Amino acid sequence: MKPTVSPDLIVYFGGKYVPLAEARVGILTHALNYGTGVFEGIRAHWDEDSSDLYVFRPQDHYERWKQNCGILRIDVEPSVEELCTITVELMRRNHFKSNLYVRPLAYKSAERIGVCPDDENAFAIVVLPFGEYLHSEKGLHAGVSAWRRIEDAAIPVRAKICGAYANSALATDDARRCGFDEAILLNEAGQVTEGATCNLFMVRKGVLITAPVSENVLEGITRSTILEVAQRELAMPVLERPVDRSELYIADELFLSGTAVGLAPVVRVDHRPVKDGAIGAWTRLLQTLYSDVVRGRLAEYRNWVLPVYGTLRNLALNQAELEPTSIA
Repeated sequence: MKPTVSPDLIVYFGGKYVPLAEARVGILTHALNYGTGVFEGIRAHWDEDSSDLYVFRPQDHYERWKQNCGILRIDVEPSVEELCTITVELMRRNHFKSNLYVRPLAYKSAERIGVCPDDENAFAIVVLPFGEYLHSEKGLHAGVSAWRRIEDAAIPVRAKICGAYANSALATDDARRCGFDEAILLNEAGQVTEGATCNLFMVRKGVLITAPVSENVLEGITRSTILEVAQRELAMPVLERPVDRSELYIADELFLSGTAVGLAPVVRVDHRPVKDGAIGAWTRLLQTLYSDVVRGRLAEYRNWVLPVYGTLRNLALNQAELEPTSIA
């Protein structure tokens, strides 16, 4: 049984901090009917050693979110700094001391019938406890989906537009019903793009390979983190290039990456083992590094994390800064 979210959870909705039970939209809301919303995903990790909660790259996530909202002509008025402030305040008001997931959502809020959007917009931010999205401690079994990744000329995947995720939902449903943990999608040219909800990496002969963002993949922040850490910490060659489906079957290692999944090893694809069917050495090294980075344990990457309860703060987050955001 999936855990339920408490109706008393404090969320940011309508420019105020309110209980989740009061954060509701009408059945005719444009975004609900036509998928005209843009969401973002941000992680915060609890670190027992320092007894603090670390939000990972929130500035980068909110910059991407605001940029993506512009594709649908949705204006999110608060600055990136103000959005970070709201996020930290939500964690404090809910007294969270566990791993978390942050869901910012901006959407066309007019309540009417008619596909043409207008300038009625709204946004909300929800923070909730969140464990593993995919249980990958023993490695995952992925399957190539019959559903193709939608093209940028149809709906831009890089924008995290709500309606686009019907594509991911269809692929994920099929994958799970076929006994796979996650789906891998091909583009219309038959080349590998990414997982249904995450980017995909391959290791061949010590080289870290992933599809370029021009291949209808999300411009993942976790993706960029792994590319940088692999080069800086492991001196690992990285290559962004198109990937053929058959390469998945002869890869030395495969893993998925994303805000929700973190870094998740894949040990089987389409009922074929990846190499010897065990989690690879490069993958394990990158998993360890990634875990340390997101918890602020490596000094050279500490500018990527925002402590929630500690005194080492990346931003001047104090109560005075909260006044312009109409907080109740």
